[in-house]
Amino acid sequence: MGLFDKLRGELVDIIEWVDDSQHTLVWRFPRYHNQIKNGANLIVRPGQLAVFVHRGELADVFEPGHYELRTDNMPLFSTLAGWKHGFDSPFKAEVYFIRTSQITDLKWGTPNPIMMRDADFGPIRLRAFGTYTLKAIDPKILLKELVGTDSEFEAEEVTELLRGIINSSFADMLGEQKVAALDLAARYTEMGDSLKAVVNERIDDEYGLEVTNMMIVNVSLPEAVEKALDTRTSMGVIGDMNKFQAYQMGNAMQAAAENEGGGGASDGMGLGMGFAMANRFMGGAGNPMAGGAAPASGHAAPPPPPPQQAFHVAVDGQTQGPFTPQQIAQGVSSGQVSPTTLVWTAGMDGWKAAKEVPQLAAAFAQSPPPPPPPVG
Repeated sequence: MGLFDKLRGELVDIIEWVDDSQHTLVWRFPRYHNQIKNGANLIVRPGQLAVFVHRGELADVFEPGHYELRTDNMPLFSTLAGWKHGFDSPFKAEVYFIRTSQITDLKWGTPNPIMMRDADFGPIRLRAFGTYTLKAIDPKILLKELVGTDSEFEAEEVTELLRGIINSSFADMLGEQKVAALDLAARYTEMGDSLKAVVNERIDDEYGLEVTNMMIVNVSLPEAVEKALDTRTSMGVIGDMNKFQAYQMGNAMQAAAENEGGGGASDGMGLGMGFAMANRFMGGAGNPMAGGAAPASGHAAPPPPPPQQAFHVAVDGQTQGPFTPQQIAQGVSSGQVSPTTLVWTAGMDGWKAAKEVPQLAAAFAQSPPPPPPPVG
């Protein structure tokens, strides 16, 4: 290699940045002690800016395009370098490429719950997360405040700072707007735009950056509160709780009746549910003690009837009840109470067969005889 070829190899004549990382904000062109050639080509691609730095001072900024470096298109650098009548010799300079296209899919989230006072729930804790996009808008501020002398500056190096600013701004916004927790989901877009404006007020002049899009993906309540809300929603869907319970009892009684292998336990369960269902139906119809509607009349309501005698029933070693004589009679009619079923009420000295109790004996006298055995 001749002397001129060696000298030519030490000169830089094409300055460009081809980046496929998608997350690099700033990249410094590596000279490796080479000098930039007189008339060198500078290629700035769409979504980039090129900034020349001479001896620590920011000089010319080049927008996308193809340039042949001369004195007339480098006025600030020429002044700093003392070129009054153009230059013929190579020169040294640092060249920084700044990404101006948007960096997408950056995520933010609240590391700790945000405390707020809600009109529906009182003091509650909220967590939130979302995404945002970022771009550089002022390369000189960006180089001075964040990059410094780094040869490569990634978006991840500033995301921790931005998350803190976003979280702080989001907490301030929640406190100022006082939006009810149940109304937040309907205002994600509006609140995202407001949050973007607040964040940009804090970063554009200070760091030379801009958040171009801010999305709130989710605002969540504590798990215990969400479970309580699910229960409340389920009750609203059910509607009339009395009708729902009666429906559940009917299904359970049918299941117990179809369980032929259940034995005494299933019979006892069916007896208890049957009595409970009868008690609900009898108590809801015109019975003031059971919450039924009082008769609509201009006359004074009659005094409540004296309390009925209540009986307890022994089923498989367990006590069920109390039941009124009318409910016991229904149990006799349905075959759930037999003459030998043990019952007890206040004033009795012990358990007795139902047929031996005078108040209940009449129910067995009216009961039909057992059906005849099948023919054949």
